[in-house]
Amino acid sequence: DEANKMNNMVKKLLTLNQLEFGNNQVTFERFNIIQVLRSVINSETLLAEQKNAVIHMADYDPIYVWADEYMVEEVITNYISNAINHVSGENKIEVSLENRQDVVRISVFNTGKCIPEDELDKIWIKFYKVDKARTREYGGSGVGLSIVKAIVESMNQSYGVDNYTNGVKFWFTLEQVQEYFLFFYPQKQM
Repeated sequence: DEANKMNNMVKKLLTLNQLEFGNNQVTFERFNIIQVLRSVINSETLLAEQKNAVIHMADYDPIYVWADEYMVEEVITNYISNAINHVSGENKIEVSLENRQDVVRISVFNTGKCIPEDELDKIWIKFYKVDKARTREYGGSGVGLSIVKAIVESMNQSYGVDNYTNGVKFWFTLEQVQEYFLFFYPQKQM
């Protein structure tokens, strides 16, 4: 078990190192973000059920984005697994999307404790942990959110976190593919 944790941490550090030094090639492609979200939710449902938590996402029509699908999946997986590890209270996790001009904002909200305001900007720093004792319980390394930051920045997009009275919402944006875009740039179709 410890060897697996160490192996996962080394892999994450290598990924982060490649992203930070620009050695990891971002492969932009058009894909349906709804399918990726559903896939990650399906793979994380068992872990959520073990914590008596429910992951919910409303039904959405297909939304096509222009990004690196593998990297986006990594960001979503990180946000949802963090939500599962920190959910409490009503034990609800809500995944949502919002159109904002040329981007779509993907959010993962979980009920539970808020992040102290003075630590909101620090959580993106490698190895930083808000609650060290609690993070040790589930084997968190403090690397995941720094990988999220590096991935989202490599795609020239935004990310963040917002506290609410009953929980925390992590979010990031992706460039949305518009219909006129497909007309003028057909080579970017799948």
